[in-house]
Amino acid sequence: MKKIRFTKHAGERLGLRGTNENEVIEAINTGSREPAKNNRTICRLNFEFNNKWQGVQYSVKQVAPVIKEEDDQIIVITIYTYFF
Repeated sequence: MKKIRFTKHAGERLGLRGTNENEVIEAINTGSREPAKNNRTICRLNFEFNNKWQGVQYSVKQVAPVIKEEDDQIIVITIYTYFF
């Protein structure tokens, strides 16, 4: 398994976007993958949420890191979260 490294930007966005490193790693390892801009990949994984985010109740949280896969590591460029 390749090492997963978070850029400074990605690390700063974790809490701001309502997720954590463990969820991002799980999304990378088990989520669906699709091509993204600049030869990158976006991984998507839905988590049961059943909680409030910014004052609104949601049942699902989707964690979607954008990654750049290299020979020896996976670099997390940024992270998106979607609540629904």
